[in-house]
Amino acid sequence: MTWSVIAFCIWVLLASVTAMLPMRRQYVPGVTLLVLAPVLIGWLGYDFGWIWAAVGLAAFVSMFRNPLKYFWARARGRKPELPQ
Repeated sequence: MTWSVIAFCIWVLLASVTAMLPMRRQYVPGVTLLVLAPVLIGWLGYDFGWIWAAVGLAAFVSMFRNPLKYFWARARGRKPELPQ
């Protein structure tokens, strides 16, 4: 097993633990995982090819669709509401 797969398995476990936290405590680890995921996907793509990187990117976008929508709206100058 390569180091990129081990790192991604750890990332998945951390994402699962973060998802079980109360919403107000998910922001810091969630943003950290959000920033770290493209780096890991690129590393997997380097080790196994672009097809697996595309599969990982699709899974990433599916899992983080709400935060990505929020950051997309902020980038366009809108002020979306945050959940309480």
